Amino acid sequence: MTAAALPRPRGQWTMAFALLGVLAVAMAPLPSVVFDLLIGVSLCLAALTFLVAFYVERPTDFSAFPSLLLFVTLFRLALNVASTRLILTGNDAHAAGAVIAAFGQFVIRGNFVVGAVVFLILVIVNFVVITKGAERISEVSARFTLDSMPGKQMAIDADLGAGLINEKDARERRKGIQREADFHGAMDGASKFVRGDAIAGLLVLAVNVVGGIIIGIAQKGMSIGGAAQTYTVLSIGDGLVAQIPALLVSTGAALLTTRGEDPELGRALAGQLLTRKRPMQVTGITLGVIGLLPGMPHLLFLALGAIATWASTRATDARPDAGDGRTAARPAEAPRHDEKVQRGELEAQLPVELLGLEVGLDLLGMVDAARSGELLTRVAALRKQLALELGVIVPPLHIRDDLRMRPGGYRVLLSGVVIAEAEVHVHRVLAIDPTGTALKHLPGEATTEPTFGLPAKWLLTGDRARAEAAGATVVDAAAVIATHLTELLRRNAHELLGRREAQELLDIAGKHNAKVVEELIPHLMSMGAVMQVLRNLLRESVSIRDMRTILEALADHAGATKSTDDLTEMVRQRLARRLTRAQLSGDGSLRPLVLDPRAESLLRDGSGRQARAISKLTEDIAARARDLAMRDEPPLLVVAPDLRRIVAGIASRHVPGLAVMSYREVDPGVPFVTRGVISAQESA
Repeated sequence: MTAAALPRPRGQWTMAFALLGVLAVAMAPLPSVVFDLLIGVSLCLAALTFLVAFYVERPTDFSAFPSLLLFVTLFRLALNVASTRLILTGNDAHAAGAVIAAFGQFVIRGNFVVGAVVFLILVIVNFVVITKGAERISEVSARFTLDSMPGKQMAIDADLGAGLINEKDARERRKGIQREADFHGAMDGASKFVRGDAIAGLLVLAVNVVGGIIIGIAQKGMSIGGAAQTYTVLSIGDGLVAQIPALLVSTGAALLTTRGEDPELGRALAGQLLTRKRPMQVTGITLGVIGLLPGMPHLLFLALGAIATWASTRATDARPDAGDGRTAARPAEAPRHDEKVQRGELEAQLPVELLGLEVGLDLLGMVDAARSGELLTRVAALRKQLALELGVIVPPLHIRDDLRMRPGGYRVLLSGVVIAEAEVHVHRVLAIDPTGTALKHLPGEATTEPTFGLPAKWLLTGDRARAEAAGATVVDAAAVIATHLTELLRRNAHELLGRREAQELLDIAGKHNAKVVEELIPHLMSMGAVMQVLRNLLRESVSIRDMRTILEALADHAGATKSTDDLTEMVRQRLARRLTRAQLSGDGSLRPLVLDPRAESLLRDGSGRQARAISKLTEDIAARARDLAMRDEPPLLVVAPDLRRIVAGIASRHVPGLAVMSYREVDPGVPFVTRGVISAQESA
């Protein structure tokens, strides 16, 4: 067993022995000296509990309080049983110990009527005022905490999706919410311990008095007055000894349940009470007026009024910072503080956020975590979607408002540069009509759908059913932004992958395929080379989720070539099944366009004399791809392996959305049906 493992078992054994000790106190006869020691321990434990509850920064920092409350209550009830045994079996006033005798003689001066009144006052204050109020606050706090848990969880998910926090912060916040719910739920039940303890104190007092009088008269031959005097004084002394710790503990419980967000209660109270000038002035004047009334102790109240008035001259009417009682910094300290703040703000603005979204005024509700903004939920969903689809970890999306924009406008930024911007109408729906004719009869604002550039109209919400009946696709503003953002991330996924992100993917792959990672990096390839291959794949929307196959292919071929472009082609060939499945038609076959031999020769030639012919060939490919896209069929061109990289480069510039594969990347087990042959003669 290590040293680090010792404290926890030792603490568990200590608590177990403490509970057994409580049972022993209740069951076994105790000498009066030992009983006095245990009463001192009870007073010390109650005072310590009260002070910790007062000085703790947050209620959940004292999460052990409900369990401690149960232990303290059991301990005090065990002492009541032991004191009852000592009182009823003793022969004199000191039989129950010096502490109870002192409370009976010194505190109430041997007058059991005074003692009974003092005891009842303490019980009423404890039971009716403090315990009852703390119990009600505990019930309300527990209910409100449980009711607010779903909203807090959604806010954490929204902040995580928006990039305001990372996964570790999200886990810590979720644990904090769970701790808060457990604490308030436990406090709701623990408050019943305090209430039951107060009732038990009354019953124990009554039993001690009645039992003592009966024993004094029947067994010890005492008179009724003598028995009542002796046993009532001892019983009340015992009750006072029990009620003082009970009052301290119940006050500590009330402090915990009434605490707000103040980190230090004492400083907050001082700051909020003593820093307001006008209340202090009115208080001083009121005390002075009371001091002038006939019969009042004039000197006392006038002195108090003068002190309050003097204190008002020292007050600054400064507003405390969020309840912590701290006043504004002294003027001499301000320049240095401002300099540090300005430097910190400048340093915080230097890094460029990889992915950002700026929104106008009307879109603030969509990105407000406090109101569970719909766009935040969609952003979190699209990050998961792209992780499953492309295998890339999408970085957090940093969202900020820009009041200079149009109210419904938004901008998407990549590395601080705007890559797209558009405008939506929050209280309308967008009807997308690819044909451009289905919505002519509906009133609305004609526009272009921002993601794919399709004809569309902004309609009133009430016209949604009519638009859908006409064959249009109808979406709300949040869906428009989310779809636009998803497509932008898909097109620019390769720019989201840096060395840090590539290392994260390799770390994940290394957990399951450690040997290939160790063999590949750094012996065969550098981290930068692997990252470049992954970027090449993402540039053509090839998923890198199957890292095992990618790394195996790189390990097999990296010894023969160091060209990342050649290695990318070899990886693509290894991913033939995945590439083919992504391009299948509805009937499960691969239906690509192909080039005739003359077109392939034209591309291989690549001389400047053939520039016009290549341009016409490109236009023909683009026209064919658009026709396929209009019919909701995947536009695909299959070419010879040596031309794939060249044609893919042309397609990325002039025919976006066209997938280019080589014959080596086609899964031989899939039916291959040529949709059309593109000839250079047609474009000559």
